[in-house]
Amino acid sequence: MAKRKKIRRKKTKRKARKRISLSSPLIKVLAGLAVLIILIVAAGFLTHYFMMRKPALQPTVSVQQTSVYRPPKIKPPKFEIFPEEELPYQPPVSTPPEIKELPRVAIIIDDLGNNRKIAKKFLELDAVLTFSVLPYSPFAKKIAKAAYAKGLDVMLHLPMEPIEYPGINPGPGALLMSMSPDELISQLKKNLDYLPAVKGVSNHMGSKMTTESDQMHQIFSVLKQRGLFFIDSRSTSHSLGRPSARLLKVPFAERDVFIDHKNEPDFIRRQLKTLVRIAQKKGEAVGIAHPSKTTLKILRQELPELQKQVELVPVSEIVHILG
Repeated sequence: MAKRKKIRRKKTKRKARKRISLSSPLIKVLAGLAVLIILIVAAGFLTHYFMMRKPALQPTVSVQQTSVYRPPKIKPPKFEIFPEEELPYQPPVSTPPEIKELPRVAIIIDDLGNNRKIAKKFLELDAVLTFSVLPYSPFAKKIAKAAYAKGLDVMLHLPMEPIEYPGINPGPGALLMSMSPDELISQLKKNLDYLPAVKGVSNHMGSKMTTESDQMHQIFSVLKQRGLFFIDSRSTSHSLGRPSARLLKVPFAERDVFIDHKNEPDFIRRQLKTLVRIAQKKGEAVGIAHPSKTTLKILRQELPELQKQVELVPVSEIVHILG
């Protein structure tokens, strides 16, 4: 029995040694994996440690200092203001001169361009008149060239939106409240380029637009750039023509008398007398008439007497830069 037990113990030891020898490669593999995992974890820990330390090494700053600087948004101006020295036209004085002789009167004939024959008859009058011509009217260019050839002042009679729009349309080339600043300025420049030799601009209608400062500033910025004057027809008592001209230093005058808004001979005669009285009081005055047969007839009759009382001059001699 003892001998058998010894033989069994020897067999058991051999089997144990064999199991140990078989498991040795597995232990090595497991040990290698364990070491690799330990190294990866250590590397991750070290990386995290140094990354967390990096901001602490930088100087402490406030949130405002670390945020990206963005310059404030500046709203672009809707109009440009040009240096005063760039203005080609400079009137001799900024206020009416002291009257030594006859007071001065400028008579503007508005709304020209649709009737070439009557425009020719006004040109034949022995008087200094100013012609204000509607853009894109059938005879606009021919009338403007004829007036310029005679040495008369030519103006663009600029269509502008009235209060009654769209019930009343100011016509081709009109400046409207619905236009963007770029559209308004572009249309104004096209109108000016259409007519040759214009010295200035007067408003045709415009009882709405002349009361809006932004639009008036945009218009006057173009006039200043081109060295043109502005005559305010005063289609509304709320017009901002004067303050806009003062701000942008644009040569300016405004209508004192509508001569023929009633197409009646006696009324036109009375308005001419009123124009003379204003000129005698102020030293100068601006009257606006229209190309009607009645106005033509009365001017023909009254001009000899009128020219004894006042000096008829181009409207460009009446405008001033307002102080």
